[in-house]
Amino acid sequence: MKFNYGKIFLLGFGFFGVSVVWGVYNAFVPIFLSEKFNLAPGWIGFFMTLDNIAALFIQPTVGAWSDSLRTKIGRRMPFILIGAPISAAAFGWIPLASVLPLFVAGTSTLLLSMALWRTPVVALMPDITPSPYRSQANGIINFMGGIGAIFSFLGGATLYEMNPAYPFWMGSALVLISALLVFFFIKEPKEIVETEKEPGLLVNLKEVWADNDKSALRLFGAILFWFVGYNAIEAFFTLYAKNYLGMTAADGTRLLGHLSLFFVLSALIAGFVGGKFGRRNTIMAGIFLLGGLLASLYALPPTLLATVLTKLPVLGNVPVISIFLMAAGVAWALININSLPMVVDMVDDARIGTYTGLYYLFSTLAAILGPNVNGWIIQAMGNNYNSIMFVAPVFMLLAFLMMAGVKRGEAKSA
Repeated sequence: MKFNYGKIFLLGFGFFGVSVVWGVYNAFVPIFLSEKFNLAPGWIGFFMTLDNIAALFIQPTVGAWSDSLRTKIGRRMPFILIGAPISAAAFGWIPLASVLPLFVAGTSTLLLSMALWRTPVVALMPDITPSPYRSQANGIINFMGGIGAIFSFLGGATLYEMNPAYPFWMGSALVLISALLVFFFIKEPKEIVETEKEPGLLVNLKEVWADNDKSALRLFGAILFWFVGYNAIEAFFTLYAKNYLGMTAADGTRLLGHLSLFFVLSALIAGFVGGKFGRRNTIMAGIFLLGGLLASLYALPPTLLATVLTKLPVLGNVPVISIFLMAAGVAWALININSLPMVVDMVDDARIGTYTGLYYLFSTLAAILGPNVNGWIIQAMGNNYNSIMFVAPVFMLLAFLMMAGVKRGEAKSA
């Protein structure tokens, strides 16, 4: 098996399409729920976690199933060819639903079908990539996914002004195109390491717990902690910008765009850094940097953070806090790009899908816990949104301590 940059970029188009869908979904579904169906904010918040709840129960099982499946077109492709068209149809239906039950039917179908094929398409990366190049490959596909996320916000906003349905139809088309590109241009390995019996999810969880050096358990614990910390920032940042920094919600959204842009710009570099200096060292450096940046934001006065330094054509106003967020985007790339390759290199190739599912089990659990835990903390602190800049570094510290004990997961010899 040889490393092929062209195939990885083609696989990255699948992540591009998926990222556009979730970007549009997260941007405009809350608007529909509020303005079209008059739901209260509490119910909107719960509704927006349903995708993570669906993924929590479905994706790990699907990953293990795809490991054991054998068909003429491969073990991952059937899930993609079934799930992607259903997702596209459901996504295109969402803006057309005129009553809440039909809207819920559309979103529920989307969430279930996306959960069906997300893990198999992710597992294709290590399937077609030699172990020493998996950090670089993960950097490429995350780069493509990041471009899709930026595209969904900029392009989706323009299309939404024309017609609220257009961003959804754009997402549907891109999902179909990406699935076809993956099917026609990505060929799964024909030789697959067989085992006497493919272990199920519970068996693998027990194996992780019983592991002598606890490397897998520590890595999954670190993944849980750093995603809970990051979700504190992601879920509440616009409210932080508005209530603590005195900015508008639009200004807060642009600031998140600054972070996302530098994550995308750093994605490819982070993969090569992980390949050269080691994944564990790179991740720990990213955690240390990100935790320090967020702790600095907690300590610095809001008037200083909101002071505008300059104005740039694409980024708009660049206040002091932007510098911290741009650096945070780089740090997050160092962490995020190298984590999945560490997970899949904990085991033999026969169980890549299963461990990919476990990766999403812990990251999705964090996506469910993060907004709820941090929301209660903010409320307990008297609605002080600056508390997220204290809470997040605490979780980063816990993740750093967990990573310190990880002894496996580096690139294997070709």
